[in-house]
Amino acid sequence: MDPVFDFVGEDDSEFFRTAHGRALNTLNTSYLLPVDQDEVKRSDFHHRMIQFVFEGKNYVGPVKQALQFGQQRRILDLGTGGGSWAIDMADEFPRAEVIGIDLAPIQPRTVPPNCTFELCDLDQWHIPYPDAHFDLIHARSMHVGIHNYPRFLLEIARLLRPGGLVLLVEPNLNPTTNAVTQQNPEPIASTSASTAWSTFWETYRACLRRQGIDTTVPQRLPELLANTNEFENIVVRDGNIPIGFWPQDPNLLTVGQLQWMDYELFLPALRPMFLTAGLPESNVDRVISDAQHDLYSSISSNSLSARLHVVYASKRFQ
Repeated sequence: MDPVFDFVGEDDSEFFRTAHGRALNTLNTSYLLPVDQDEVKRSDFHHRMIQFVFEGKNYVGPVKQALQFGQQRRILDLGTGGGSWAIDMADEFPRAEVIGIDLAPIQPRTVPPNCTFELCDLDQWHIPYPDAHFDLIHARSMHVGIHNYPRFLLEIARLLRPGGLVLLVEPNLNPTTNAVTQQNPEPIASTSASTAWSTFWETYRACLRRQGIDTTVPQRLPELLANTNEFENIVVRDGNIPIGFWPQDPNLLTVGQLQWMDYELFLPALRPMFLTAGLPESNVDRVISDAQHDLYSSISSNSLSARLHVVYASKRFQ
């Protein structure tokens, strides 16, 4: 059955449920990341971190060129979360219609007049918009909620006009315990690799795989886009992200701080997922607390880093 948009009135309680002490969405019960105030805060940290990675912008690639086509400019933000990206884009492009879609109404109610938020489960075959409706589609940090990512990319292609732009941003699910230095932004071998940090991420990937999620999607974005035969001019802008407060460069320092604060909220956010997967509560609490210990230990050292996969491409003219 095709999904439809849900209307949110004054009472939005029907879109939330509680599990293991956190609020979760009701539209897709297999998506187990929380949809509460801590998650909104984490979403904003993540958004601001990527802004610094993108040198103060909300995007990379020929976004302005894509939005010069025709009289009506339309932008779609898939998995909008707290809505920060959609709101910022609506402010930057006041002549564009910006729509953000998510599973729960956790976005602000007061937004720019050209910004709208809709509720829809994107992990289905059809996103209810016409063919070739959008000039720009953005999807960030949401592949863990999509069971068939190749099909999802085909749906993005359907929604984009020919020549329209897609921008995909996905963190790697294998954060390294190798060091990143000011002089060498690529990871180098570390002699103090953290077993606890690795165990946490291995547990997360195992839970996702049990749900049927392909955990290799982030590093395969260019390949997956190419395999659709719908996109051209595929550009990769991957990079390593410091975690902690150690970089001396002011921009990198801000990136590292925001990524650290993102992870501080992310670690306990996975407790409902781990428990729902059937892991013993004592094991779950230990895995999370040990990873938290490693995160706090990394504040002033360069022992942890993350990998961000960024790809943009244009829809082919048929």
